[in-house]
Amino acid sequence: MRKYTDLKNITLQASKQHNVFIVLIIAISILFLAFSTTAISNPSNDVFSKRLVKAAIDRTKHFVRYDGAYKRIAYPMGDVSPGKGVCTDVIIRSYRKIGIDLQKNVHVHMRKNFSRYPKIWGLKRTDTNIDHRRVPNLQVFFRAKGTSLGVSKKASDYKPGDLVTWMLPGNLPHIGIVVNKKSRDKKRYLIVHNIGLGPKMDDMLFQYRITGHYRYTGNK
Repeated sequence: MRKYTDLKNITLQASKQHNVFIVLIIAISILFLAFSTTAISNPSNDVFSKRLVKAAIDRTKHFVRYDGAYKRIAYPMGDVSPGKGVCTDVIIRSYRKIGIDLQKNVHVHMRKNFSRYPKIWGLKRTDTNIDHRRVPNLQVFFRAKGTSLGVSKKASDYKPGDLVTWMLPGNLPHIGIVVNKKSRDKKRYLIVHNIGLGPKMDDMLFQYRITGHYRYTGNK
């Protein structure tokens, strides 16, 4: 009788272990499937990045005089004169080229989450003429509606299509887009930005202190 009871206990224990093993296999399979589906359907894949990078590089073909003066513009899809702009306009125009209106997207989010945005300029309400053209506002927006990636000194962490913000001397915020062209030593991707001489493609990723690293595909 004792042997029978021991055998029964062993059988039950083995059965439980087998069931746990099956459950683990199923759970792992579900997680793998979910990850695979996300990777396939996520618009932040190579296709989206290539489109954004192409639009950013195209900006370097346009003559733009650096001018950050406040201007009244249309809404949505409003823009200052094509021959004028600042660093944020490189970003805005690149995204607009592929159908994403940052003016509208920032305004909608800012209107609902005004307290989360900087009060540097003393505003008490949103302003569709300028809100999306300010780097600190874009940083808040990209953190909320995109992906905030780690800031590092490792060049390989920065991929084509990523957005990077810096703090220039004099506490001037700056922003640019990582593109798929490499530096002469092949160690870093170049940046399309406007630091005062119009849209340029430069090897300047680590030239200034990086304050943010984002990826935004417009789907969140």
